[in-house]
Amino acid sequence: MTKTKHYKQPISVLVIIYNDQQQILLLERADKPGFWQSVTGSLEAGESLLQTAQREVAEETGICVTTDAIQDWQQTNEYEIYAYWRHRYAPGVTHNTEHVFSVCVRSDCNIELSTQEHLQYGWYTREEAIEMVFSPSNQQALIQLPNHW
Repeated sequence: MTKTKHYKQPISVLVIIYNDQQQILLLERADKPGFWQSVTGSLEAGESLLQTAQREVAEETGICVTTDAIQDWQQTNEYEIYAYWRHRYAPGVTHNTEHVFSVCVRSDCNIELSTQEHLQYGWYTREEAIEMVFSPSNQQALIQLPNHW
């Protein structure tokens, strides 16, 4: 009996989490130490994009937010999937469409990282975060964040 491979959909969310002190939460990837990012994740069957954003925030940080608390920027980015992660997608899939969201949380909220996905986290100024993230679309979203405070 062969096992069917489950491929990720090339539709994802980017969720910038910031706190009431205007600090940005960044996560260091476990599969690529030194690569810092905001919360990201792929759409799963039967989910809306807001539900994906809500689920990914909870899975990656332990922060539970309502979909009403998440701001949908009505912005998408299309980019070529890094070769390092392309095996997660069906053969021939090379590009991803990313939908941008943000959510404000209390500065004293508790963070519980998914240790399979991330090594550590930190709260940073927007300027620091812009310099730290590896993804150009994450960087651009951080530049635009003051329009969505």
